[in-house]
Parts: sequence; C-alpha cells; structure tokens
Amino acid sequence: MKNLEAKFRLPDHAGAEARAAALGYARRAILNQRDTFFRVANGKLKLREEKGGAVLIFYRRGASGPLMLSDYEIVPIAEPARMLRILDDALGAIAVVEKVRTLMTRDNLRLHLDRVAKLGEFGEIEAVIADGDDPERSRGAVDEILAALGVGQADLINVSYFEMLAEP
Repeated sequence: MKNLEAKFRLPDHAGAEARAAALGYARRAILNQRDTFFRVANGKLKLREEKGGAVLIFYRRGASGPLMLSDYEIVPIAEPARMLRILDDALGAIAVVEKVRTLMTRDNLRLHLDRVAKLGEFGEIEAVIADGDDPERSRGAVDEILAALGVGQADLINVSYFEMLAEP
C-alpha cells in the first residue's frame, strides 16, 4: 500500500477539528496508541498497540521532502506482548512513542490530530493511495486541508515522532 503524508505542528486541535469538519471530515475515533520502533536495516518497523489489539507496521519513505510518499505493510498481531518481546530480543527497540490521536476521515484522506507525550501537539494528513493510482491525484486534497489548517510548506516536518524524540 502507499500513502502521501504530511506532518506538522498543530497547537490548536479544537480549531483544526472545526476547520476540517467544515471541509467534510468526520471524527471517527479517539485512539490511545503506543508505538515501539525497532532497529532495522531498511525502512522503519513499529509495533502499534491500542485498545483492542495491535498491528505490526513496516514502511519506507521516499526522499520526496516534507510531503512524503510511503510504501507500507500492516499485519494484525494476535499476541502483542509476546511479539514485542520477540522483536525486542531479535532487533532491539530504539524508541517508544505514546500518543492520543483524534482520527478524522474524508474519502481516502485521514487527518490525525496527535498529542504526543514529551513532544506536544501535531497534525498529520495521509492520503491512502489505491494500488495502481497516481499519488499526484490526491495532492490537491492534501493541499486543501493543509491550507484550511494554515499549514505552509515551511511548517511541514520530514521526520517521524521517534526521530524527534531522539533529537538533543
């Protein structure tokens, strides 16, 4: 699977949610997520735990700048604690990111309003790209929500939360 993604600081979640709702986004869930990242040779690998289950996510991002195109795979995990132990023993955990995420959606777009422990408040927009579809077809919709939220190119962040936690 592929997605086109942008991440940015977003201190006013209530205002952002209202502006997104005015564009047709609907709140789907509030999620408490714990992502444990593991040392891998290529890409990024994390175990995401949230109430009701866990998934293993592997992704790679192209060098496309702050508006990133990612290839990813997601696999449901039946025994999260056991999987966490095995991955930690085999690969080594390098970071844990805990966040509260408000999920909003519209068509193939997912807006995440994140409160990340030790980092603060952020927004993330993801356009899920169907197999064989051109990512550029979703760029206009991504630009639309970024503009509505007052996010410019200079505001985009091109690193993951765990990389931000590692910065001095």
